[in-house]
Amino acid sequence: MSDDIYYNVIGAESERMKTNRAEMTVVIYENTDCVKVYDFRTETNTQQPHQRTGSDSVKIRSSRAAVVCLVLLCVLLLTAVIVLCVHIYTKSTNYTKLTEKRNELINQLSKLGKMDEWIYYQFSFYYMSNETKNWTESRQDCLKKGADLIIINSSEEQDFVKNITVNREFWIGLTDSDVEGSWKWVDGSNLISGFWASKEPNGGTTENCAVTYLIEHPTLLGWLDIKCNNAHQWICEKSILPLLQ
Repeated sequence: MSDDIYYNVIGAESERMKTNRAEMTVVIYENTDCVKVYDFRTETNTQQPHQRTGSDSVKIRSSRAAVVCLVLLCVLLLTAVIVLCVHIYTKSTNYTKLTEKRNELINQLSKLGKMDEWIYYQFSFYYMSNETKNWTESRQDCLKKGADLIIINSSEEQDFVKNITVNREFWIGLTDSDVEGSWKWVDGSNLISGFWASKEPNGGTTENCAVTYLIEHPTLLGWLDIKCNNAHQWICEKSILPLLQ
């Protein structure tokens, strides 16, 4: 083989080998790019945050609602405990005050004398005398007993007086001695509505004190105005309401 032919063969083979190496290099680069792309996607998928599904959102909302309900329940329980403590304290305080009022009432009643001489009715004690005196002396006796002449404020109390007096005349705490025709009770209050007998009061300036006259007679059933110097029995009254306030 001549030298020219040999060199041509060698050159052709060399070119073919270069071409093969170039193709292999391209394939390797392509494979390397594929690997890099795959790794990048894998890494991206690994680092991507977890997407919340509808079920996860419902669970989160349910958890929050449970926490809110628990907090509200605790607040309600705390409020109930506070209210209960205040109620117990108030009852205890009121009981203490009532005890003090009771002791004070007992002390006041002890000043009234023998209790078997007094009648209790609707927050008041009543004393009925067995002797007779004029209106002023009768009132003084009541004051000495820590009471005053009776003040009749209602029809119920008037019926009570009717039942205990048994058709007898008793001084009551009513007079118009200061101003004629202006009847006042012994506590200074004005008479608003009374239980006068028929055509009473009719005594004018000479009859300035009142008795309860309860004889079963149509014209004499009720109060009468008479002279204050007359002698009659009397009724004292001691109210316990001021002691309970």
